[in-house]
Amino acid sequence: MSYFTLSLTLFFILIPLVLSKTLRLDLERDVLVATVRAIVQLLLVGYILTFVFEGNHPLYMLIMIIIMITTAVLNARKKGQHIKGITWKLAVTITTVEVVTQGILLGFKIVPATAQYVIPISGMMIGNAMVLSILFLNRFAAEVDAHQDEIELILSLGGTPKQAIHHQLIQAIKAGVSPTIESQKTIGLVQLPGMMSGQIIGGADPMQAVQFQILIIFALLTNAAISSIMLGFLSYPALFTKQMQLLKEQ
Repeated sequence: MSYFTLSLTLFFILIPLVLSKTLRLDLERDVLVATVRAIVQLLLVGYILTFVFEGNHPLYMLIMIIIMITTAVLNARKKGQHIKGITWKLAVTITTVEVVTQGILLGFKIVPATAQYVIPISGMMIGNAMVLSILFLNRFAAEVDAHQDEIELILSLGGTPKQAIHHQLIQAIKAGVSPTIESQKTIGLVQLPGMMSGQIIGGADPMQAVQFQILIIFALLTNAAISSIMLGFLSYPALFTKQMQLLKEQ
């Protein structure tokens, strides 16, 4: 694809801009900022990945993974600022997801330990963990806010913080895991996933592309479970005081 051909894809940006202007949605600035950031970030990443792939050194891969985890944590923590220590809790959660998934893939030699495989798969795992963490934090805050009286009643009757917030925590965890499960139920029928489509467009054998996609969706299921459950159990104690009272500001 030439740069001229690529520039023609800006028509996809023009359509939401026109719709936003016509319907007075006031999204023009956000669309333009997102477009510019996407172009700059992806081109920059393209040059960096070229260097990393050619070098294929473990240190380069580690630096890339650390940068991805750090960026994901800094973005996701905006949704959990009311939770004390949310930054390190997100860091531990997302790092655990990365270690577990790569540990299985590399430990069993499912994929080669090369930058060409490690970096893209890490990006998918870390990015998905970030999105699911944000989804969990949003739902958890909403659940606690909606059932604050119920939580305080259980505490007043002698219940522990874990007992008081158990229902809200479980609902938020389910909300974090469910989209991944539902997506897998219709995968291949409703949508052709990005990795599979990319390999097919690149000329790979469709069955080979399917095998890699199965690998990814199974890893994403573990990703979803670890992200929501681990972040949930790390986060809920911060919503209570040492006297086992619910903090008012959620």
